Amino acid sequence: MWTLVGRGWSHGRALAVWAAGTAQRGRLEPLPMPTRGAPAEFRAWDRLYTSAERKEKIDMSRFSVENIRNFSIIAHVDHGKSTLADRLLELTGTIDKTKNNKQVLDKLQVERERGITVKAQTASLFYNWEGKQYLLNLIDTPGHVDFSYEVSRSLSACQGVLLVVDANEGIQAQTVANFFLAFEAQLSVIPVINKIDLKNADPERVEKQIEKVFDIPSDECIKISAKLGTNVERVLQAVIERIPPPKVHRKNPLRALVFDSTFDQYRGVIANVALFDGVVSKGDKIVSAHTKKIHEVNEVGVLNPNEQPAHKLYAGQVGYLIAGMKDVTEAQIGDTLYLHKQQVEPLPGFKSAKPMVFAGMYPIDQSEYNNLKSAIEKLTINDSSVTVHRDSSLALGAGWRLGFLGLLHMEVFNQRLEQEYNASVILTTPTVPYKAVLSSAKLIKEYREKEITIINPAQFPEKSKVTEYLEPVVLGTIITPDEYTGKVMMLCQARRAVQKNMIFIDQNRVMLKYLFPLNEIVVDFYDSLKSLSSGYASFDYEDAGYQTAELVKMDILLNGNIVEELVTIVHKDKAHSVGKAICERLKDSLPRQLFEIAIQAAVGSKIIARETVKAYRKNVLAKCYGGDITRKMKLLKRQAEGKKKLRKVGNIEVPRDAFIKVLKTQSDK
Repeated sequence: MWTLVGRGWSHGRALAVWAAGTAQRGRLEPLPMPTRGAPAEFRAWDRLYTSAERKEKIDMSRFSVENIRNFSIIAHVDHGKSTLADRLLELTGTIDKTKNNKQVLDKLQVERERGITVKAQTASLFYNWEGKQYLLNLIDTPGHVDFSYEVSRSLSACQGVLLVVDANEGIQAQTVANFFLAFEAQLSVIPVINKIDLKNADPERVEKQIEKVFDIPSDECIKISAKLGTNVERVLQAVIERIPPPKVHRKNPLRALVFDSTFDQYRGVIANVALFDGVVSKGDKIVSAHTKKIHEVNEVGVLNPNEQPAHKLYAGQVGYLIAGMKDVTEAQIGDTLYLHKQQVEPLPGFKSAKPMVFAGMYPIDQSEYNNLKSAIEKLTINDSSVTVHRDSSLALGAGWRLGFLGLLHMEVFNQRLEQEYNASVILTTPTVPYKAVLSSAKLIKEYREKEITIINPAQFPEKSKVTEYLEPVVLGTIITPDEYTGKVMMLCQARRAVQKNMIFIDQNRVMLKYLFPLNEIVVDFYDSLKSLSSGYASFDYEDAGYQTAELVKMDILLNGNIVEELVTIVHKDKAHSVGKAICERLKDSLPRQLFEIAIQAAVGSKIIARETVKAYRKNVLAKCYGGDITRKMKLLKRQAEGKKKLRKVGNIEVPRDAFIKVLKTQSDK
């Protein structure tokens, strides 16, 4: 490049040629000679070359399988997982000790704003103990019920877990759920009681709870304060002593499980892999068991917690792999990667995530459709639990029907679209998937199955065509202080829940188990529970299949005409209250006309709720000063006839913003 300048080229022109050449290779490279005295634009380019170029590649062969430990941190939301992860990173020298180390592994803006973990994050720690150097692969997981899919995926790459419990709060609903995820995966569980520095902390009470609920002896619990760093060294030693090394074979052909992936617009898909057999290095040709496509490995390395390139990755290790996969569908989570011409038995992968909540997503302006489409594709590679189906609506245009694991998941996905891809969207009110069992052989032949799943309310079949309707149910676990038990039970009964179990965890805490219809808890149950119990109750649920239900399709009519977009499926008992709420919302958002608008909610031919938007009315009696009453009556009668005629011919166009107000998720709930 300097030779171009020497030949009399301008600095700007030489810079453009050099930049074009390096951009073709997918990254910016360091300048070929020292830049002292070079123009400012050259020095700026020099600072931009990737950090990966500067770092020396580390040799991963020095870690034998016996010295590797793969573990996750699991807990209820806000019990201090990410803070403990920060202390472990500091103790092992992975990051410097500064006051700014707060939730280092929570990299997303939405995580920092909300103070919760959304994505499981990996970090490799190097730790010397008793004269040996150990490689500890740590995965920090989310604690909220909506992200339990992230937790189950992370556990597949581990041999043990740290179960963190708050010394003040004790065992919460998600603690129980996460423990059983680890227990089913047959992982070693190390209980850690955190926040012992708090004034109201009662670690002895929590020890008894752990012994009673999980059957883990109290002497196995480690009492720590992650914030102050008290006793954290013991956690690392317990990981080495109590968690077994991975059972792998380095001499066998490569088998790597993709347990997470992200998309980089310059380097393509970055896959997080756990190696179960063999070795992988730069230049290897690998094949995906799912797509059967061949890719050449460009870079391998470990996350430390930032990317640190390595010469090779060996069986038992967890790291990242870049192989020039440009399409978001090429790195399926749960896929097995193996070397070209060395086919192996694919790893079991993961149960695909089962969406619990569906919502329509539409661009605010239809010209943004393609940009939003590519943003959704890129975000779903990073969050594989979202299901996407194309959909269209007369009022809102072309869009998608997205399936989420819960309401917080939906909010976080929407927030990430806005922050990471600058996309603003319309999200409709969430619904749940219902099922219908068809009655006639003709219909079964038409649909090609006896049981059909209904995602969109407009496709709900009539009662005459089906033998029964089914609605999704979940088994909910509520842990609450006993003084709120009565209020919580009343709330559950109002939501059509059936009590299954009730256990006292200790003197003042109760664990309730209820069978809930999913559509009763999907919108505002969690908020109601928190406000009833002054924020002390915790809630978690798991899928419990389907049960028969008396479901009805509710139409919304405007002057007798059905509005397709506002059709909803409700339980027969709740039809009146839901219909009334929609009619009231429509009344507030529809503009007044010269004629009266009747807004009705109907189930079949029966009207169950009605609101009326009054007409604009000219005062036709203004010119009558006194005079006979028949004169006034004549004018009023003529006006009434005109209004009646207008109502017959007048067509109500529902404005787009009125639809958005009615269909959008209700933020006040």
